[in-house]
Amino acid sequence: MRERIPRVVIVGGGFGGLAAAKALKHAPAHVTLIDRTNHHLFQPLLYQVATSVLTPGQIGSPIRGILRKQKNATVLLGEVVGVDKERRCVFISDADREEVPLDYDYLILATGVTHSYFGHTEFEKHAPGLKSLPDAVAIRNKILQTFEQAEAEEDPARHRDLLTFVLVGAGPTGVEMAGAIATLVHSTLRSEFRRINPATARIVLVDMGPRVLGTFGEELSQAAKKRLEDLGVEVRLGKGVEQIDAEGVIVAGERIPSKSVIWTAGVAPSPAGKWLNVETDRAGRVRIQKDLSVPGFPAIFVVGDTASLDQDGKPLPGVAQVAMQQGRYAGNLIHNRIVGKSAPPPFRYFDKGNMAVVGKGFAVLQSGKVQVSGFAPWLAWAAVHLQFLAQSNLRVSVFMQWAWTYATGQRGSRLIVNHYGPEPGKITSEPPQIAVVSRK
Repeated sequence: MRERIPRVVIVGGGFGGLAAAKALKHAPAHVTLIDRTNHHLFQPLLYQVATSVLTPGQIGSPIRGILRKQKNATVLLGEVVGVDKERRCVFISDADREEVPLDYDYLILATGVTHSYFGHTEFEKHAPGLKSLPDAVAIRNKILQTFEQAEAEEDPARHRDLLTFVLVGAGPTGVEMAGAIATLVHSTLRSEFRRINPATARIVLVDMGPRVLGTFGEELSQAAKKRLEDLGVEVRLGKGVEQIDAEGVIVAGERIPSKSVIWTAGVAPSPAGKWLNVETDRAGRVRIQKDLSVPGFPAIFVVGDTASLDQDGKPLPGVAQVAMQQGRYAGNLIHNRIVGKSAPPPFRYFDKGNMAVVGKGFAVLQSGKVQVSGFAPWLAWAAVHLQFLAQSNLRVSVFMQWAWTYATGQRGSRLIVNHYGPEPGKITSEPPQIAVVSRK
């Protein structure tokens, strides 16, 4: 009787899930990777799509294309909505919203995170977050539309409010977004409008913490703050956002009128902890063992932002490097089990350092005791990010676009898409109605 080939199911096609799938390339197993989108997204560069530096296609790669040469891997487009630990199956929601079971022998959950508004879900309507390509394109539309609206506005007194951008959260995403918007208004858009001066745009970065880039050293935090201020960004620290509505934000009792508020603060893990009904930390991340498995269920592994694991008395950060290293480890461990090899030693994260870019030609880099800022770290940042793009054609494309933007200030895509289209979910054969106003 022919021996049954083990089935490995991976949920999530991000850094962790993709690393796990690749680690199982030579395993005698059926590997099934499930994701609710058809692409792997290089999230660290999402802000560059939102600020028109890159196009969506330059940071997203079809998962099928990435795994096309891996014969033991199957890719499924679908959304996992639950896990049955006893039956050893996951449930996938199909087009009719029915839950279809898929059996597994080994399960890797690499489901990532979503936005967290710290209990203020009402903020989401007026302050979009940045976690997906649709998020990035929507924010890009909003930023570009704001300048178009200001150009068409007859009352100069309203230009200030229209051209005020508020970013809530001074972590890497907030700092990089603020720097990118400042560079956009001072270079690319500067000479393209006649009735407004884009360089007068007001950019406000708000955070309750005492420093920007709180996970970096004090010296780098101060360097990043000074760089932002040199770019014209208002940095407001130690002050929380009390309210966000259609007219702007209220910070420490002061209203800041703004039509463009972007949420770059908190994140929340996927509901994997609820699916598994196991112990989680305060943030909702699954507490895992040193081999990345779920206590009591050695065939279930959780990696990346959904996992909670301490190392040297501190929780591992929710960064791409952690997810990639954990994904590789889980894949290799499963491979060893299948072929009868001994298990690898407990997982240990190797910290290669943290980097954040702050505007054109400036970045901060922290690796161990090394803390540097300026142009050289910016070059290192660019090289590292190019290296980790999923496909070689993207590396060439992004490098060329960065070089062109650096030399000329021209950006990859400043298209406002779906601006005149139908409402989501509606299909119409009628052409969009565009009003033309003539001034005599």
